[in-house]
Amino acid sequence: MSEKKNQINIELTEELAQGIYSNLTIISHSPSEFVFDFIRIVPGTPKAKVKSRIITTPENAKKLLFALQDNISKYENNFGKIKNTGQGGTPNMPMNFGGPMVKA
Repeated sequence: MSEKKNQINIELTEELAQGIYSNLTIISHSPSEFVFDFIRIVPGTPKAKVKSRIITTPENAKKLLFALQDNISKYENNFGKIKNTGQGGTPNMPMNFGGPMVKA
């Protein structure tokens, strides 16, 4: 059999190639899907906006987990251990990034 049958051509537009910066991700799920909200928090700003939302199946979320673990392992082998500044997966940072504090 030819390998061409198993190939997928993936297109990346110029706009998407620039990427979207995110410094916070919120993950939620239902029985049928996982939702990844990628957020950008700007210092001194009381609001943060979701910049991108990815919705996927539980199976694909698990594949993403394995791919991310593999890539982090490769990264750390090349550049050293990534410091975990949070506890239990939660970032240990002030959510206002030094901006004005908002009370509820």
